[in-house]
Amino acid sequence: MLKTKLTKQERTRLILRFCQALSKIKNPEEAAAFVTDLLSESESEMLAKRLEIAEKLIAGDSYDKICENLKTSHGTVARVCEWLKLSGSGYRTIIERLEKTPEIKYGKMKLSAMERKYPAYYWPQILLKQIVANASKRQKEQLEKTLSQFSTKTQLYRELSDLLKPRSLPKT
Repeated sequence: MLKTKLTKQERTRLILRFCQALSKIKNPEEAAAFVTDLLSESESEMLAKRLEIAEKLIAGDSYDKICENLKTSHGTVARVCEWLKLSGSGYRTIIERLEKTPEIKYGKMKLSAMERKYPAYYWPQILLKQIVANASKRQKEQLEKTLSQFSTKTQLYRELSDLLKPRSLPKT
């Protein structure tokens, strides 16, 4: 006979293992890869919105302003507000840490018309552009070293190589 529900002990073990996996993420690139593998696009957006809602509520924004800016319902904002009232320690810890971290600038990248029209299809290229746009000099050198070890030169390899090439300034 097929069990229909996990026991409380089984659920607890799974959740603790999931939390352990989250704690092993070392950087935004690993986090993006994990989230992409784990969640659908709409699930990722939903979780990102909840975090943003918590930030806005803590900052004192109104429900109406949050709903308008994030295109979400009052019910969603109310649920996040309730979680913040009941505990919210997880939200508060992460938000406090995010305040000390520079935000990744999505606007630095130039996306092609196809990448803008079909971002879900072109996410690997978009992610690579984002990584390169926000990488330090040392990180770019590490990327170049990794690329030099590729035996086959795929289209994605060529695109990443092009992104890493230093751009010369126009002569005046």
